[in-house]
Amino acid sequence: MASKNPKFIFVFGGVMSGIGKGIATSSIAKIIQSRGFKVSAIKIDPYINVDAGTMNPTEHGEVFVLDSGLETDQDMGNYERFLDITLPAANYMTTGSVYQKVINRERNLEYKGKCVQIIPHVTGEIIASIENAAKVNDSDLVIIEVGGTTGDYENDLFTEAARQMRMNHPGDVLYVMLSFVPYPSKVGEMKTKPTQQAARSLNSAGIQPDIIIARSEQVIDEKRKEKIALFCNIRKEEVISAPDVESIYEIPLNFESDNLSEKILKKLGMKPKKTNLEDWKMLVERIKKSKKEIKVGIVGKYFGTGECILSDAYISVIEAIKHASFANNRKPIIDWINSEEFEKDPKSVKKLSNYDGLIVPGGFGTRGIEGKINAIQYARENKIPYLGLCYGMQLMVIEFARNVLGIKDANTTEINPNTKSPIIDIMPEQKSKLENNDYGATMRLGGYPCIINKNTIAFSSYKKTEITERHRHRYEVNPDFIEELEKSGMIFSGKSPNKILMEIAELPQKVHPFMVGSQFHPEFTSSPLNPNPLFLSFIKAASKK
Repeated sequence: MASKNPKFIFVFGGVMSGIGKGIATSSIAKIIQSRGFKVSAIKIDPYINVDAGTMNPTEHGEVFVLDSGLETDQDMGNYERFLDITLPAANYMTTGSVYQKVINRERNLEYKGKCVQIIPHVTGEIIASIENAAKVNDSDLVIIEVGGTTGDYENDLFTEAARQMRMNHPGDVLYVMLSFVPYPSKVGEMKTKPTQQAARSLNSAGIQPDIIIARSEQVIDEKRKEKIALFCNIRKEEVISAPDVESIYEIPLNFESDNLSEKILKKLGMKPKKTNLEDWKMLVERIKKSKKEIKVGIVGKYFGTGECILSDAYISVIEAIKHASFANNRKPIIDWINSEEFEKDPKSVKKLSNYDGLIVPGGFGTRGIEGKINAIQYARENKIPYLGLCYGMQLMVIEFARNVLGIKDANTTEINPNTKSPIIDIMPEQKSKLENNDYGATMRLGGYPCIINKNTIAFSSYKKTEITERHRHRYEVNPDFIEELEKSGMIFSGKSPNKILMEIAELPQKVHPFMVGSQFHPEFTSSPLNPNPLFLSFIKAASKK
């Protein structure tokens, strides 16, 4: 049973974004969990959006879907993967969701005629949401990641709420700041001044960091630790070095090498328990020993931001590939393949023969679709192991309809609303929503049951006849074409309990070693200690190629 008085850790970011605050938060949660405590994690997204569903993945990163159906920030996926737990909707909030609650309360006269203000009403709503999450999860400790960087206008609400929480829960609240310590090659030494400025920014909001995690290319030396400690008003042992690592799964072990969990528990007055990170140590050892490479191509749109590719748009897919590869003692080499090049030069699809396996992930829109279909055809005809995720399954069915059934105009109504052969069509209950421009949180979202047929790849993967996986889509395989598709050799090995919705499509192994598509997103339920079964089977098949 969890403690009646849960503890809270706030994690703030200093200097700049993108330095791994979500992974650091997950790692802190992991090392406390390994001490035998019940831990959960909250992500605060400082955007006006009510949820992450309408955020552009090239700007914000992947939309991670909880089992409840809530569309959230990708860091919720990190928390679930590291802690190997399922988090509820209570563990995610945005500025928009907080204001929505406050405005609803005001409209319902719950403030009894008071003038509704940022302080105490909005900050009070934030605190109430955090305390509620602790109850919902029955947590000993809740770790709260505040998105963005210290000093951002967007963070002021949440920083103030964090300050008030320490007054409300004396002795039960800890502040951690993750800060970047640059190492300019032309200068030849690490520079601590940005971290000092970030700490002062937090100080100006009434918050003194208890622990500073110093991110850098290399291990922070003693002199730099002393300097950060002196100017940031903490002890040297409270400066934790966080150098670059080969695998993010090394980070909890790195933190423990600095006895971070011991320091946190002592500061929060929690009785230390013996650490049990043996499974994690074995995982990291397996990662390091996996030398035999497996080459996986992800065929999709070019997810670019300027001159850079934002791999965060598919972070759960990437991690699921890694989980399954490490479990198969393989070192994954993952390449991004722009499907548009197969439209400009169809012959270039031959480059796919260099890969052990191909994945077409989920997505929306028309760009690069014909190139993806060309890639799927090549994978089918050349027996390259293929895994289609959501949109990737729908396009797999369309390709099969075009090139096996001979329905040349086979399409999805998402691409061509007037197609005469709508192999993929919108779910009936979605049509009215689209007509009314009602897009937010209107898809089929979250965990749904799937019934699996025996003697199929799906069954040999999951080893059970009923599973639950997470969804994020509006379109489905059109029931009008299912009989024709099945007669031509396609197997719908997973279906909804009422047998109306096709959840998994595959080709028999006598025809293809591994040609499988899932309408759901199996990547959302994969973790390093428990890889998703479909990814495991895909990597196993790809290893044989």
